[in-house]
Amino acid sequence: MRWPLPNGRCLVVTAFYLLPTPPRCTVLLNRSFKTWLLALPALLLLLSASLPPACSTNAPKAERPASAKPAAAQTTPPDSSLRGYFLFPIKPGKPNLLAASMGELRPNHFHGGLDIKTDGGVDRPVYASAEGYISRIKQSSFGYGNVLYITHPNGLTTVYAHLNHFKGPVAAELLKRQYEKQTYELELFFQPGQFPVTKGEIVALSGNTGGSAGPHLHWEVRDAKDNQLNPLRWGGFAEIQDHVPPTAVMVAVEPLSIDGRVQGRFEKRLFTPTGTPATGFTVADTIPASGTVGLLLQAFDRFDNAWNKNGLQRIDITVNGKPLFSHVIDGIGFPAESRQVNHHVDYEYMMSGGRTMEKLWVDEGNTLPIYRTGPSKGKLRVEPGQVYTVEMRLADSYGNTTPLRMVLRGVTADYWQTRSAAVARPTLRYDVLRNILRVTVDDTAKQAPNLTLLRDTRQLQLKPSYTDQSRSIYLYDLRAGLPDSLRFPGLKKAQRFDRQVAIPAGIEQLFANQFMSLTFSPRTVFDTLYLQTAYKDGLWTIQNARTPIQEALRVTLKPPVPVVDKARSAVYMVRGNAKIWQGNKWEGETISFATRIFGQYRILTDTIPPSARLISKGANGLVFKVGDNLSGLASYALTVNGQWRRLRFEHKNSTLFTERQDTLGPALRGPATLRITDQAGNEKVLQFTL
Repeated sequence: MRWPLPNGRCLVVTAFYLLPTPPRCTVLLNRSFKTWLLALPALLLLLSASLPPACSTNAPKAERPASAKPAAAQTTPPDSSLRGYFLFPIKPGKPNLLAASMGELRPNHFHGGLDIKTDGGVDRPVYASAEGYISRIKQSSFGYGNVLYITHPNGLTTVYAHLNHFKGPVAAELLKRQYEKQTYELELFFQPGQFPVTKGEIVALSGNTGGSAGPHLHWEVRDAKDNQLNPLRWGGFAEIQDHVPPTAVMVAVEPLSIDGRVQGRFEKRLFTPTGTPATGFTVADTIPASGTVGLLLQAFDRFDNAWNKNGLQRIDITVNGKPLFSHVIDGIGFPAESRQVNHHVDYEYMMSGGRTMEKLWVDEGNTLPIYRTGPSKGKLRVEPGQVYTVEMRLADSYGNTTPLRMVLRGVTADYWQTRSAAVARPTLRYDVLRNILRVTVDDTAKQAPNLTLLRDTRQLQLKPSYTDQSRSIYLYDLRAGLPDSLRFPGLKKAQRFDRQVAIPAGIEQLFANQFMSLTFSPRTVFDTLYLQTAYKDGLWTIQNARTPIQEALRVTLKPPVPVVDKARSAVYMVRGNAKIWQGNKWEGETISFATRIFGQYRILTDTIPPSARLISKGANGLVFKVGDNLSGLASYALTVNGQWRRLRFEHKNSTLFTERQDTLGPALRGPATLRITDQAGNEKVLQFTL
């Protein structure tokens, strides 16, 4: 049945039939679990989905001059026009090495620039790559750490991150503002002409701040729209030499349609190519396949004289000599596009402990502009009796290429079976692959029986697709409706189907039951999500960490027993022994937070203050060791003789320390007090005399 709603939307209650996909404004009712999914906009909680704040000193928002205006958007100049424009920012004119290249596949983001090695140490001079002005500066304990932005006359901006110290007048300006605001964590924006720089001027010293895993300079080039551009796209740098072609590690073929098979099976099949970068790689055996399939690849590149593995810049695929797919990672929109790396790779396979493999097709919901394909979007339709010669060309930014060749042969997807005496009794399990429910049954019967899907009083019989060593596979397209349970002969009870509703991408959705409510923005999920939630003994489960989130999901938990100490209670994500603070916004008896990771959550109360001890004092200043048992640090402040003294926080070794470069703070003599608080409001006060 269908009811019209305002703004042309509709409300649809789906029936359990094998029908085309219901409209994207579907509401699926499940009486047995008393859950509902509403697409009515007036009921949505349109709240900002921000990540949990990092440890800070109650820093204010970034300051931008009232008269400052962002640079007008410009078209990125052709590659040849900027050849030689940028100076290499570390040891210019001398041989150097990269620790990472642009576009590498990182957790939740594409790597946005070059990681330049600094001989394993910090405080190496960092040179301005071209003339311009310092347009932005930020001092932080997380992310980019200490970072500086230089805007150039052509509209491009270079970014210098993980710095140890800033140099010149801008460093003095930052220190002055920090004392005005009494905060270390601060971001400032400047107008043209305030802090001009010349090409080759020393603007900072390299470091290991923020999320850096070791000393290096992270260097980016961005356009006026904050697109991160490949700094090597303009012919590379003489300081970095690369004559090494990429290396193929693994290739995979995966069914993408319900009639898809690879080697007769509805599962991803991996193949190890043989060869070398110099000669190229091949997959030795012809691969039988049917239906629509997709290709995946794991590969890496190296620079001269370096052993660390870097990413590829370009992959081109032809089938029987005709173009099928191409991607070039030369520019990524920041930050909106960068997180789509989780849809560019096979995220579930990666999070399940497997390899990081790039999908060589454009999946549903992937809007990255890096691809060039035809109508098939890189998916390959394999027909019986046909042969498909596939050639991949793997390339790096210096033009080194490696071919990889493989052959697929089209076969019919007929039922087949093999038996195994190892199966002693029937067992049933299932998983969801995109829109396909795959049910796996270990069965002792000589002929595999049908599987029954149940929905209220309706039933649907499924024949097995194939039986492999007494393990029968049944396939069903969930776009025809979700079952309540599954029943198999030989099993006493029907097994409940735990996916409660289908959450389509592209529109706002609200899911709610007696334990929680979830607000999905149009960009929370990449593609249709078949949602599973649960609550038991104070543990809320929302999907699983193997499913990626694009934009934050807004979650409200409804504890069945009132929480007494709400001021010090918050939601924590539980991952093994780790408990990660998520948020503590209470409204009555419910608590809300935003997350970009599915998983399991608990409401915990933190009553223990943070810890702090002075571990060093002397001519170089003060060093404190700090920590917290649960919620994490929220703020810190040091006063000497009643005056605020700037502290720097390094989360990687849990220390707070003063710096000798601080010329504005009070002398480190006399009575002093360190106050630190955690995110639950617990405070530790350390008093001492210098």
